[in-house]
Amino acid sequence: MKKILFGATAAAVVAAGTFGAVSANASAPAAAPAAVVRADAGNDNLQQSTHLTIEAATKAAQATLDAAEKENQRVSVAVVDRNGNTLVTLRGDGAGPQSYESAERKAYTAVSWNAPTSVLAGRLAQAPNLKDIPGTLFLAGGAPVTAKGAPIAGIGVAGAPSGDLDEKFAQAGVAALGN
Repeated sequence: MKKILFGATAAAVVAAGTFGAVSANASAPAAAPAAVVRADAGNDNLQQSTHLTIEAATKAAQATLDAAEKENQRVSVAVVDRNGNTLVTLRGDGAGPQSYESAERKAYTAVSWNAPTSVLAGRLAQAPNLKDIPGTLFLAGGAPVTAKGAPIAGIGVAGAPSGDLDEKFAQAGVAALGN
């Protein structure tokens, strides 16, 4: 009988403590909300950049694929924005499975350095560890798209039998944006 009485007493004490803590919290005044900090960045803290529209990226990708198809080449085309994010990727009929990722990496490399990847591939002789930078591919086939001298996108092509052809097709995509 002592055990049952002791257990009931312990349960009553725990319940009373819980009830007291809950009711104490319920009656306590609400904490004041944190002060809201508002800031308006001045013009010296802002930078504007130009981005290719999805419509223009699609136009460039299609022109690139059309140029390759005229020469019976099976390629993939990728267009990336200034930050290297993929905007459009087209995989032509019969293009190899490796061409998709290679096209994206060539486009990323071209926009990152604002230079055709064929030119960048030549720089590997002086700086061989450039090839270790993640996401890049230093093979011909990537071309930058610029506005007022600044890179705004990159077009990458992969799958033709030579990088020279890949880059020729990428340049066709760049040219389509000038029309």
